[in-house]
Amino acid sequence: MWMIITLIAAIATSTIYFLFKDYRRKLKLGLLALMMLGTFLMVLVDHVIALIEGEPLIELTTDGLISNGALLGISMVLPIFLIWAIAVLIYCRKEKSHIQKISNTS
Repeated sequence: MWMIITLIAAIATSTIYFLFKDYRRKLKLGLLALMMLGTFLMVLVDHVIALIEGEPLIELTTDGLISNGALLGISMVLPIFLIWAIAVLIYCRKEKSHIQKISNTS
C-alpha cells in the first residue's frame, strides 16, 4: 500500500511541476518532484526484491514499527513535504535579501 501512496504522490507532484511552469523556480517544484520520484523508486526496488523472494508485490500491512501500509506511506511522504517547505522558505529568504541588497545599492 505504501508503494501506491508514494506512486500517487510522485505522479501528483510531477503533474504539478509540469502544469505550473511559472512557479517552478519560486516554489522549488523540481526539488519536490525529484524527492517524490526518488522515494517511489526506492520503495519500488524494495518491493521488486521482496517479489523475487516470494512475497506479494502489494502489501496492506507491514512487520515493522508501523503496521498499517497506508499509514506507512503517509509517514514516508510527510517528511518530504517538510523538507521541501524548509527549502522553499530558505529560498524565499535569500531572494528577499537579494532584492533588498539591490534596492539599497540603487
